[in-house]
Amino acid sequence: MTSADYDILIAGGGINGAAIARDAAGRGARVLLVEQDDLAAHTSSASTKLIHGGLRYLEQYAFRLVRESLAECERLLAAAPHLIRPLQFAVPHDRAMRPAWMMRAGLWLYDMLGLGSSLPRSRALKLPGSIYGAPLRTDAEKGFLYWDCRGDDSRLVVACAQDAAARGARIAGYTRLVQARREGGLWRAELLGRDGTAETVTARALVNATGAWADRLLGAATAKATGNRLRLVKGSHIVVPRLFEGEHAYLLQQPDGRIVFAIPFERRFTLVGTTDVPWDGAPDRVEIDAAETAYLCEAVNRWFARAIAPEDVVWRYAGVRALYDDAQANPSKISRDYVLAVDDAAGDAPILSVFGGKITTHRALAEHALDKLRAFLPELGPAWTGQAVLPGGDLGEAGLAGLIAGLAKRAPFLDTATIDRLAHSYGSRAFDVVGDARTGGDLGEQFGAGLSEREVRYLMAHEWARSADDILWRRSKLGLHVSPDEARKLAAWLDAAQLPLG
Repeated sequence: MTSADYDILIAGGGINGAAIARDAAGRGARVLLVEQDDLAAHTSSASTKLIHGGLRYLEQYAFRLVRESLAECERLLAAAPHLIRPLQFAVPHDRAMRPAWMMRAGLWLYDMLGLGSSLPRSRALKLPGSIYGAPLRTDAEKGFLYWDCRGDDSRLVVACAQDAAARGARIAGYTRLVQARREGGLWRAELLGRDGTAETVTARALVNATGAWADRLLGAATAKATGNRLRLVKGSHIVVPRLFEGEHAYLLQQPDGRIVFAIPFERRFTLVGTTDVPWDGAPDRVEIDAAETAYLCEAVNRWFARAIAPEDVVWRYAGVRALYDDAQANPSKISRDYVLAVDDAAGDAPILSVFGGKITTHRALAEHALDKLRAFLPELGPAWTGQAVLPGGDLGEAGLAGLIAGLAKRAPFLDTATIDRLAHSYGSRAFDVVGDARTGGDLGEQFGAGLSEREVRYLMAHEWARSADDILWRRSKLGLHVSPDEARKLAAWLDAAQLPLG
């Protein structure tokens, strides 16, 4: 066989592509990941920011998916304790929607499927007189409590990409896969950078982790009809000023059988989502519409004493979930499980396509993908990510609280909100962000909400950030905290700086 530039070429820089790159690089493969936009630019930054087993999937009898998801929650709590944190959910009960015995039985089964978890077990709850009942309408009396986790979706993608790069992978953001074809037992791929730079590379295997574009890429690469294996479902969210005190969240049942989450977000806000709407438009042109905004407002108003309206929304976002088509008519009932399909054209260079999946199961998905590719790349090492820590996750025995205390001592010139944000965003690497700064002035230009020139330079050099949106909305959520003038100042500085990319 002709020698290849890479063992594995991965198309798609969302959570699944980044996780596969990480696992593959750790198994000794030569890896190139290309993403036409920023890392996590689409679905992987448009989630509900939860790492969870999927309580509602029990109604679909998706026991394997729930069990795997709960196991992955536990692994992620250990691998990235700065990005993944426990979150308590209150579930107010309405007998007209689901009987109490059904809720209790479902939560018991959820506990059993997650047996061995470090999270507390579920329990019944009396709402009146409790912090959980305080913001609710007075007719809400009974409920339940259970635990899952919250997570920073786009930073999780970046952490996987960083680990991949540290193990030798090449991460090429803003690079489009123009064409891929089989030639001489290899994949020959034409790449095009956003700056116009063209490149041709060869690889022994191609991984199609392009999400909503997966059907299209598979058909183009194999030059044959593949059938439509994807159902595109739009999920939209709104962010409003904080609706309740406390660090717990709410799971709100709706008359249509769906659920909506209300989650503490960025200290001063509440995140509300999500919707499930069939989508047949362009995957990169998805936006929340007025009907979805109204639906989410009504979902909150059905339960909370304080009503909200569309004009209260401070931020809204939408993403397309690329789900494997299991012929379900109701978008909410389409499986969130994943399917890995390999086409090797009678022994020729393989293409592995990822259909479906959820952010919680990205590590397990990647492990299964690499196990499939070992049939074609027998020299790959064994699975290794199950007990591995992600970059920044090595917090030590004192944990996150110890990290925050240490950072405050190291950089007393930072305000407490910035110290907290740096610790939760970067974990142990927060010290690398601060570097050798001894005063606030050493951090350089200030762009608002604690964002400094030094942090921006770190993001450009080590996290592949290029634009103001990359920094304000994916590497952080500082877009909620800076003014329009400050955002424009950052954009202008980036244009002028011409910093080298990581």
